[in-house]
Amino acid sequence: MSDKPKFLQKIGYMLYGARFLFVWAFLWLSLICMVAVTPGEHRRRRIARKLGIYAFHLSGAWPTIIGLHQLPKNAAIVVANHASYLDGPLLAAVLPHRFQFVIKREISQIKLLSFVLHRTGEHFVDRFDPKRGTSGTRRILKTATNGASLAFFPEGTFRLEPGLRRFQNGAFTIAARNNMLLVPLTIRGTRKMLPQGSWLPRPAQLEIIIGTPLDTTENQDLAIAMEHCRMQILQAMDEPDLLEKK
Repeated sequence: MSDKPKFLQKIGYMLYGARFLFVWAFLWLSLICMVAVTPGEHRRRRIARKLGIYAFHLSGAWPTIIGLHQLPKNAAIVVANHASYLDGPLLAAVLPHRFQFVIKREISQIKLLSFVLHRTGEHFVDRFDPKRGTSGTRRILKTATNGASLAFFPEGTFRLEPGLRRFQNGAFTIAARNNMLLVPLTIRGTRKMLPQGSWLPRPAQLEIIIGTPLDTTENQDLAIAMEHCRMQILQAMDEPDLLEKK
């Protein structure tokens, strides 16, 4: 008898995952077609955001959003924790379409995904090639100087192990040089819904928690800016600080 509820639960998870993948596959193909023919980067980002909203609603995974009033209406840099492949699509659906994402260059090896991301004006940075990494940073700096809002995952990547990793300083350097607001944002639930190594989503409650912005015009100390954002995210994550293990 005890095995029956577990079996039914497993079937439920599989049905949920199948529905999730069906919805996302249909909307993903729609997005590829639409960004291919739509003129204008801003229009393409609007389309991507709208389809992302549909995808999370139709798959029953739309997040609870806390602190939306903290998100500045002017140019800003959002920094968020990274735990799952769902994090990027989730932020793209939640954040206004003016935000452009800074993404590790390895993602560009996935051809169709790379096509969509280039068409929506996202930025790629190389974590391993210093020359290409510097070139990418210059382009992002120019974009920020022109008044664009940016979204970063300052951990750079994610691992199966729960917890918050070390932050890289790129987002904080760009914010300080352009006197931009830094907004810490915490993502909860995506690691449970789609952990590293899994391709079948499971039911989980997703949350977005937007923290108190830091005005870099008043404080341009990178260490302080990183600590401010990192501690807000860590306190809202309910996961361990992986720096303390070192």
